[in-house]
Amino acid sequence: MGRCPDCSTWGSVVEEIRESGREKRPATAGVDPVPVTRIPEDSSQRIPTGLDELDRVLGGGMVPGSVILLGGDPGIGKSTLILQVLALLAASGQKVLYVTAEESMRQIRMRAQRVGSESENLLVLAETDFAEVAATIRKTTPDTVVLDSVQALYHPDIGSSSGSISQVREIAGEAVALAKGEEITTWLIGHVTKEGAIAGPRALEHLVDTVLYFEGDSSHAYRILRAVKNRYGSTNEIALLEMTGQGLIQVSDPAGLFMPSGSRISPGSALVMGVEGTRPLLVEVQALVAQTPFPNPRRTVSGSELSRVLLILAVLDKRAGIQTGGLDVFINVAGGLKLTEPATDLGLALALVSSVREKPILEKTAVCGELGLAGEVRPVTRLEARIREAARLGLTRVIVPAAGIDKLPGIKGMEIVGVEAVEDAIEAAFQG
Repeated sequence: MGRCPDCSTWGSVVEEIRESGREKRPATAGVDPVPVTRIPEDSSQRIPTGLDELDRVLGGGMVPGSVILLGGDPGIGKSTLILQVLALLAASGQKVLYVTAEESMRQIRMRAQRVGSESENLLVLAETDFAEVAATIRKTTPDTVVLDSVQALYHPDIGSSSGSISQVREIAGEAVALAKGEEITTWLIGHVTKEGAIAGPRALEHLVDTVLYFEGDSSHAYRILRAVKNRYGSTNEIALLEMTGQGLIQVSDPAGLFMPSGSRISPGSALVMGVEGTRPLLVEVQALVAQTPFPNPRRTVSGSELSRVLLILAVLDKRAGIQTGGLDVFINVAGGLKLTEPATDLGLALALVSSVREKPILEKTAVCGELGLAGEVRPVTRLEARIREAARLGLTRVIVPAAGIDKLPGIKGMEIVGVEAVEDAIEAAFQG
């Protein structure tokens, strides 16, 4: 049955074989629970990957026996990243095993030569049968294993084809059990759907310890590695990497990467003081509002959330009198970055107003703030760090929420303008 008659979802029905004549297990006396204070502490040290940006996302390095799921769009650089990590681990003396179910060993050798990841401690296995893969892992006892990818492997005990829900669930479950039992750090490379979520059952993300998403645009060189689940650390950090002909390189100081390249200030452009994890970033947000020849105006958003942009348009219409109902609206975030925090609302709003009025925002001005439905500008977190980053990059004026600015220390050469409503922000951004 390809389609479930209840929820109308394709490929969600899983065949299970019921065993007959199964003997019942005898009742046992149970196991005594242990007080939490008597559980021995984990004294194992984290294993650095050799990439400081990746260690930041993992919470300081890999934990022995942990299972890490890495997902991303095709061609984004998942295999390149993991091959570079394995080479760094092998150079530090670890025995690592790279299991590929999608490429030949010759292809892996060519990539390893291109990115400089050749090492005698880096073992490669081209195999799709997970039973053979598990036997090889037990035989070679590596410190770190990569399964690329979990959707391309198949389990011989499951009758369905590789990539099906039952196959992915069974392989992931056995891989987790093997990693925990043998204290082997295991990486699972996963495919993603067209919506951007990791393909397969949701249980796949519940089974693993860490879930990483590799984000980016193939037309841009920069890649962002983001953690959405981490049992051993925070999920607020990101890693910023740049794709080159020799592989991925770290970008430890992203200052100026997402800012305007020239000195010309254009209408529809705003500098937003964002924060990714503990790292403040200044990002250029661009808006274009134009007449439409069609009865239904378009709303095209790249780098932000469409629902958030629609909310901002409604607030501008109702509270500030900026009407865009019959106009096409285009939003773009420079550098292929994705802004998800509400603190970017005010920057999006001012960029839209700038495009409608055909008037640029004042020079060397950055903004941040969350917009409420009543048009109020709500406070944001880590405001001082945002302002100091703007001052470091040569800006002289910031428009921020009024709440809490009286507690901020003075920053030399920086004019801090506090606003309470979107109307005040518009007046401050275009005065003079």
